[in-house]
Amino acid sequence: MITALAPLTATESSLRPYIIVGDGIPASLTGVRGEAERGRAIVTSRQVGLCLLCHSGPFPEEKLQGTLAPDLAGTGTRWSEAQLRLRIVDSTRLNPETIMPAYYRVEGLTRVADAFRANPILTAEQIEDVVAYLSNLRE
Repeated sequence: MITALAPLTATESSLRPYIIVGDGIPASLTGVRGEAERGRAIVTSRQVGLCLLCHSGPFPEEKLQGTLAPDLAGTGTRWSEAQLRLRIVDSTRLNPETIMPAYYRVEGLTRVADAFRANPILTAEQIEDVVAYLSNLRE
């Protein structure tokens, strides 16, 4: 099990190109499927993903889960991998008023500390890991 997640480094900060089709990004950002176990670690991390600040889910060991956003239980039933990928990469493409951060965008952001301005919140690999994990959550 993964217990620590590394922050981005300068060499990981360049964004890989992707194409939005309809309401999703059909192709993996890395060309390969992510690892669900690493994705779960990112989702439940209070230092990296911070998903549980707003979301709740099937994480009985995690206290103080959020109530501002949809429960993550059943995400793989409600959305395809392509739809999940776009929601994580940049959910403002679907809802400009969303409170969900754009995890894989560096342009057009406000209130970002200078040290983090050129880096996405998650790497392409981390996005794919989260997509792999969430797509497996089928209630």
